[in-house]
Amino acid sequence: MAIKIYADGANLDQMLAVYRQGGAQGFTTNPTLMRQAGIADYQAFAKSVLAEIKDLPISFEVFADDLPTMEAQARKIASWGANVYVKIPVTNTKRESCAPLIRTLSAAGIKLNVTAILSLRQVKEVVDALDAATPAVVSVFAGRVADTGRDPMPLMSEALRLCAAKPKAELLWASPREVLNIYQAEQIGCHIITVTPDLLKKLSLKDKDLEDYSLDTVKMFYNDATQAGFTL
Repeated sequence: MAIKIYADGANLDQMLAVYRQGGAQGFTTNPTLMRQAGIADYQAFAKSVLAEIKDLPISFEVFADDLPTMEAQARKIASWGANVYVKIPVTNTKRESCAPLIRTLSAAGIKLNVTAILSLRQVKEVVDALDAATPAVVSVFAGRVADTGRDPMPLMSEALRLCAAKPKAELLWASPREVLNIYQAEQIGCHIITVTPDLLKKLSLKDKDLEDYSLDTVKMFYNDATQAGFTL
């Protein structure tokens, strides 16, 4: 596949397993995933990941809510390694645009992954703020768009067109809900998709015979009923 697969998570063992198997071309994390994984020391976790994964892009997110503190955090995170992308949310919790911060950091040569984007207006604002000479990732949460009952495909196609204004900006399909989303993202020419470990495992099902898959499902039901000791 032409699309790049980025593994999404904050479990070090899982990340290293994927890395050693060559199952991803990059990694993304966020504070929510870290909290769910029980991580208490943000910097220590990041440094442990970067000690092992030095040749693939990894995104770590700022977690402040005001632009000056976000900038300080971003510059610190960027200093951790040449393969680090700093995740900046498109707005803060007050719905204040982070475009001024994105413009400052991108102009300083800091690689960014601008996250939590859901509208084309936001895509345009972000792309306009990016420096043409600095690599960046524009993360559009297509899965969350779909959660609202909207088809994300037209939005993502237009987002891809907007990103073309900055040749070093890559569009990332974020929050996929099923393996089909990987093929949809590939179909429109999206550069990157984030994939959870569960979805990553399902990639091995590509082009599997459907009747064989049906039989596997029947066997699963039968084996589980047998092992549970069900009787009537």
